[in-house]
Amino acid sequence: QVQLQESGPGLVKPGGSLRLSCVASGFTITSYAMNWYRQAPGKERELVAGIRSTGGRTNYADSVKGRFTISRDNTKNTLVLQMNSLKPEDTAVYFCNAFRFDGNNYWGQGTQVTVSS
Repeated sequence: QVQLQESGPGLVKPGGSLRLSCVASGFTITSYAMNWYRQAPGKERELVAGIRSTGGRTNYADSVKGRFTISRDNTKNTLVLQMNSLKPEDTAVYFCNAFRFDGNNYWGQGTQVTVSS
């Protein structure tokens, strides 16, 4: 059974840090581009960060550049998002995604991240 399981939820104060992890089971992430998306109340789901299957090239939404870092450990079938200097506007449900161009596209159930004093 294919599954992506995110860690969390997390509550952190503005300026704080939080590390999200996503463990895949039922498949290996090696050949997949891996992504983190988020969805805030009343807003559409948006891509936060992505990392390619080979070469480790990453991309980030402008709103998180310099604050968030995405990484992957293929040996542990795990995706990580390190979030620093968090802001209240980072509050959202965060989703792990695995994508491959042959049409396989898997999603986690999401984890709530709340940034509030």
